[in-house]
Amino acid sequence: MPTPSREELLGEHQPDAVRDRLARPMRASTLPDAVLGGIDGCVTTFAVVSGAFGAGFSPQVALVLGFANLAADGFSMAVSNYEAGQAQLAQIANAEQVEHQHIALVPEGEREEIRQLFQAKGFEGELLERVVEALCHDPEVWISTMLREEYGLSAAGISPLRSALTTFSAFLLVGTLPLLPYALPGLGITTRFLASLGLAGLVFLGIGMLKSAIYGVPVWRSGLRTLLMGTAAAGLAFATGYFAQGILDN
Repeated sequence: MPTPSREELLGEHQPDAVRDRLARPMRASTLPDAVLGGIDGCVTTFAVVSGAFGAGFSPQVALVLGFANLAADGFSMAVSNYEAGQAQLAQIANAEQVEHQHIALVPEGEREEIRQLFQAKGFEGELLERVVEALCHDPEVWISTMLREEYGLSAAGISPLRSALTTFSAFLLVGTLPLLPYALPGLGITTRFLASLGLAGLVFLGIGMLKSAIYGVPVWRSGLRTLLMGTAAAGLAFATGYFAQGILDN
């Protein structure tokens, strides 16, 4: 990720620019959901391809199993991601309810919590008391501060539906790629598998490099790390299929 110049940063930190930026609704990044769905989709389908190849199944069987797993596992992962987001929102709502009750019943105790939380940040004396007074003046600010500082919770940008749809879309899109050679006519079994292997390797490498571009980590280290993890999963599936077929043949 290129380092911005001082002039660019100064422009972005002018009062009007800061005001406009902070006024925009906060949205959580969908990249983690896309990366999760893409990697898992590729691993899922290529694991099926590897297992089928190791077991000696026909390309048609690998294709059918691959698409069946793609649809079922993609939906399952999307639902799981959706439920995780809903659980997080429910946790936040429950914590808000608890804090509302505590503020209504023991406001001085809740003020003391605010006081100690900000005392731990280095505020002292009259300044600390002014901070406590300002934060506790508005109940909504008071509660949101408690959620963030005491519980480490924030609902900003959380969208279970968006996360689920992003995960499902990435799962289907990326997970289809290792199956493409099995949908092409006229290729031998080994050729199909090697082509699928190459596509899966490029996908893993590409996803890792994409993460590096977004998060500013070394490109090749991120790409190779994702490639190695995907290769390990595929190797495990191949070995399982190979040995399972050997056991069944005996």
